[in-house]
Amino acid sequence: MNALDTTLSLLGAAVLGVVAFRMLQLPPMLGYLVVGILIGPFGLGVAEDGAVTHELAEFGVVFLMFSIGLEFSLSKLMSMRKAVFGLGMAQVLVTILASMLTGWLASRWLPQHFQIGWEASFALGGALAMSSTAIVSKMLTERMELESMHGRQIISVLLFQDLAVVPLLILVPALASHSPDVVKTLAWASGKAVLVLVLLLVVGQKLMRSWFSIVVKRRSQELFMLNLLLVTLGAAWLTEKAGLSMALGAFVAGMLISETEYRHQVEEDIKPFRDVLLGLFFVTIGMLLNVRLVLEHVWLVLLLLLGPVMLKLALITALAKLFGNSTSVAMRTGLGLAQAGEFGFVLLNQAGGLQLVDPLLLQLILASMVLSMLASPFILAKSDAIVMKLSSNEWMMQSLALTQIAARTMTTKKHVIIAGFGRSGQNLARLLAEENIDYHALDLDPDRVREAQTAGANVSYGDAARRESLTAAGINRAAALVVTYASTASALKVLHFVSEMNPGLPVIVRSHDDVDLDKLRAAGATEVVPELMEGSLMLASHALVMLGVPLRRVVHKVQAARDARYESLRGFFHGASDTSDSPENMQIRLHTVVLTERAQALGCNLEALDLRSLDADVQSIRRGKTRLNPEQEVVLQVGDVVVVRGTSEAVARAEQRLLK
Repeated sequence: MNALDTTLSLLGAAVLGVVAFRMLQLPPMLGYLVVGILIGPFGLGVAEDGAVTHELAEFGVVFLMFSIGLEFSLSKLMSMRKAVFGLGMAQVLVTILASMLTGWLASRWLPQHFQIGWEASFALGGALAMSSTAIVSKMLTERMELESMHGRQIISVLLFQDLAVVPLLILVPALASHSPDVVKTLAWASGKAVLVLVLLLVVGQKLMRSWFSIVVKRRSQELFMLNLLLVTLGAAWLTEKAGLSMALGAFVAGMLISETEYRHQVEEDIKPFRDVLLGLFFVTIGMLLNVRLVLEHVWLVLLLLLGPVMLKLALITALAKLFGNSTSVAMRTGLGLAQAGEFGFVLLNQAGGLQLVDPLLLQLILASMVLSMLASPFILAKSDAIVMKLSSNEWMMQSLALTQIAARTMTTKKHVIIAGFGRSGQNLARLLAEENIDYHALDLDPDRVREAQTAGANVSYGDAARRESLTAAGINRAAALVVTYASTASALKVLHFVSEMNPGLPVIVRSHDDVDLDKLRAAGATEVVPELMEGSLMLASHALVMLGVPLRRVVHKVQAARDARYESLRGFFHGASDTSDSPENMQIRLHTVVLTERAQALGCNLEALDLRSLDADVQSIRRGKTRLNPEQEVVLQVGDVVVVRGTSEAVARAEQRLLK
């Protein structure tokens, strides 16, 4: 099977798998893994577990680490150095030592067939110490927990694990061959690694902003995209040549770009590459699972699955607690890192190639690692419930947080509850304070809450999408509630609780665009503010004023558009650049229909055509250089251009009625 055949089979299977899992309301990541199991060499055998699939998969991890790097900065990384080189190093070393101890104890009781030496225990310990950067980072991003306390601890440990792969890949073959030059080899590799990282962090930081400025001034989206790929893959190539992982170089490149003003544009442009290639990575992980072998040795596989996961969970939780974290944060960190990782497979394959481990035992360990990665999304999704059940401290901390919120709002009436204290929430709070209107904000970023409280802002740590937080914030006494972040799922939860506890409370919700406008209104939102719609209104109003249109008329038009609930702005003409939009973003659209000599609608008016019965309506009619009002009595003629608005299906039906 050539590279094109392999790629097409992977893409086709991935599309079908994700569609099926989306329909079942399950994470698409699981769809990729299951697809890999089905089409892999141990399943239907449609795709081969070869070099092409592994290269595609590795690029997925590279782009993921680049995206994570965009969320960090050098100052933030320096502030995390204790967690990276403290907790991260301790986790890797203690896991290896625990594995060697377990291997020594197991060799005393297990049959000769499964006994392993200390070199093999060291290699397996290194593989066990690794966690899945791809799965955990993606889950943290989706759950908006990258900035949480446990999120930072998890990312810190993952970063050190990436660094630790290099010395482990050198040490394992050296220990297996009993080479006397292991110290010299390790020192040389470490020197190269330090040199490359210094080159990237020091020289790269100075070059990145000026180089991106030069590229941006050319005003070419194509050039910007090419430059972005060059920077990402170039940094990955540089670290790989130095003996480090490609993912680490991509992370550093993302971190350097995060210091520039082009961060958000870069983040949007890199998403398609990241998501597609990362999906193929998960497919290749699923391809490693030998289902027949698992069924033949199911109890042993379960033992090898539960034993390492529970051991790793206990070790990481204990270490995180030792490094000053609360019990709940420590447990969440342990749950996030308990599964196997991508680099664990690399170390495991190396141990197999050096014949340190029996082939059958190697396959069983491999199967257990894949299963742990399959279980990881479920564990992370249930982490809150697990921590609440196992940690009495978590109940106390949450009760304390709710008590603090209640204490701050106990005497407050007719106040505004602000859900989210980011830039929008802070601007709203500032305006409310100027008008002497009381407010209380809820936010989930502990650093932001602490700094804002120190500055005198009325903000507390709490999740507005939880009933208890809203109760503590005084929802029954509030005058209004404003959701300042653009998350429809969270906003719907807030609206659900508001409808139960204070149905008459006005709720203003921010959304990204007009896609979920009707859904949010139906859920009880008093007003929905789509930021793209408001941005277009402001842009249009400034343009009209500069063109000499009287300010009063401009204000009237803007207000009329708002009064019409943005109806005149909803929908837009789609082009090639919109093909990456989600299906939801493609629902409402504008489409032009030119009436030819054979058009059925010639001589008819809009009322007779009754396009509204097709769930479509006419926005405007252009006849030559004249724009006609569709609400007036207009008889359609040859050459008229009719602009139709509606869903893709409605627009297609309307076009058919107009022309055929």
